[in-house]
Amino acid sequence: MSNTIKYLPNLFLILTITYFSSCKTEPKEEPKVEKKRVAVPKFDKMSAYNFIQKQVDFGPRVMNSEGHEACKKWLVETFKGFGAEVIEQDFTAKLYTGETAPATNIIAQFNPDHPRRVLLGAHWDTRHIADHDPDPKNYNTNILGADDAGSGVGVLLEIARLIKENPIDLGVDMVLFDAEDYGNESEEGVDNTLTWCLGSQHWAKNLHRTPYKPRFGILLDMVGAKGAEFRKEGTSMRYAKNVMNKVWNMAKGMGYGQFFIDEVVSGAIDDHLFVNEYAKIKMIDIIYKRDSGFGDHWHTVKDDMSIIDPKTLKAAGQVTTAVIYNESGGMFMD
Repeated sequence: MSNTIKYLPNLFLILTITYFSSCKTEPKEEPKVEKKRVAVPKFDKMSAYNFIQKQVDFGPRVMNSEGHEACKKWLVETFKGFGAEVIEQDFTAKLYTGETAPATNIIAQFNPDHPRRVLLGAHWDTRHIADHDPDPKNYNTNILGADDAGSGVGVLLEIARLIKENPIDLGVDMVLFDAEDYGNESEEGVDNTLTWCLGSQHWAKNLHRTPYKPRFGILLDMVGAKGAEFRKEGTSMRYAKNVMNKVWNMAKGMGYGQFFIDEVVSGAIDDHLFVNEYAKIKMIDIIYKRDSGFGDHWHTVKDDMSIIDPKTLKAAGQVTTAVIYNESGGMFMD
């Protein structure tokens, strides 16, 4: 993630993106839903924490590494163990260095034939360099990425476990995007936007099989750090303001207002941007972000388990869980 090119307030001005009509599929008409209250299961923060620890135990999950391959196999088997139908969407990532690397988007579908669907996402790869570390000697060090991106994946795995134990009357597509964090930092007068989020770019142009388009989506990125605050990120507000406001209002009503701050900050070039642009799915980003940047651990060797706070995971995870279970009863999006 780049602090200068990945996060800009006027993203549409720097993007020249063509959405290929051949990738579109006409969604079927959704049936009307009788609104009803649905019990929301309790999100287990320590379970999510342990899922992050497991990822970190594989080491850095950089493409072409043993840790990347081992973690992929574990993620696929874990989702299958929770009853999901799993698609491994392999592709070749063309990196800004001129090299290529094998990459895989991991798609876990719950109730794949359900006509009403939502999309949950996170990226599962980690940064190949600690380019924001205060010690220049660490610059070329792979980072463990406990928060970026282990936390988002950990939250989704816990929600998957909850769905297995508490069946939901809703289609849920969880997508773990690969090759998100191998982007090139900006240079003066150079637009490196498309060097980031290669997995979501590929997925959004090559949507996995489903007869029904998700009604909306939530991306989880850096949702586990101590002291994290989730503000209304600008790209989300541009494309999916209604979804963003509903999620933040729900969070406040649930008592998580100290985490979900009612303040708009500059936009992020993150996976949700390409989901919105290419796939035309309204997707928001729950992300630890300020106009001035991120926490001190971001893209440094300090992004390890010591930065993870189960209380932060609980806030992000419980709110996301409440969103999808309320949506299953027709009580979230009108």
